[in-house]
Amino acid sequence: MYKTVAEAVNFVVAFREKTAGLAGVEMVLCPPFTALTAVAEKLSGADIALGAQNCYWETEGAYTGEIAPGMLKEIGCRYVILGHSERRQFFGETDAKVNKKVRAALTGGLVPIVCVGELLDEREAGRTEEVVGRQVDGALAGLQASEVAGLVVAYEPVWAIGTGRTASASDAQAVNGYIRGILRRLFGDDAAEAVRIQYGGSVKPGNTAELMAQPDIDGALVGGASLDADSFAQIVRNSIG
Repeated sequence: MYKTVAEAVNFVVAFREKTAGLAGVEMVLCPPFTALTAVAEKLSGADIALGAQNCYWETEGAYTGEIAPGMLKEIGCRYVILGHSERRQFFGETDAKVNKKVRAALTGGLVPIVCVGELLDEREAGRTEEVVGRQVDGALAGLQASEVAGLVVAYEPVWAIGTGRTASASDAQAVNGYIRGILRRLFGDDAAEAVRIQYGGSVKPGNTAELMAQPDIDGALVGGASLDADSFAQIVRNSIG
């Protein structure tokens, strides 16, 4: 919940300048709902995709305050973040609700960025794989391999979000590799290899290159460091091997 429409527009103008001409990387901006239309206009002609931070699972109806996938698609969104830890923590989203949103987003023509990750106490108790495995299973339940192949899964250890603490590159790789193994078991080799698995959690320009060098880290879901155009552009540049 950052940036007014004017602030978002200014960000896009600066970010486009700082990332112009870059190849070999996919960039996606996910501003608040209120700024989506203005940002879409400023992204016209740029090789930068637009995403939303959430959506609901119904196409329309008496659901005051919610946004349908089709509404996001109409204004130019290609991606939508689903199951972010803050949605789970503050708004009570369960794996079942995330699954309904994933299904709705796919039906609506959006690419879900499905977030999974463990709390600090769960990590310290040695339950990382149990928690992350349950979330992956729940979020993707009932999907076909062809649908899963086009998804993005983001591993975001909750204890590393906005805290300055970052999972080591080897720790992040271990969990991302575990996630790919789950996808391979559930949906087959082709789908598992096609899925992009991101890492998110205090990603900064200084740790991007090491994280992106890991075999099962295909990208970054960037939070606080993406609010500054200089910082985010440097993260993008450092992610290119």
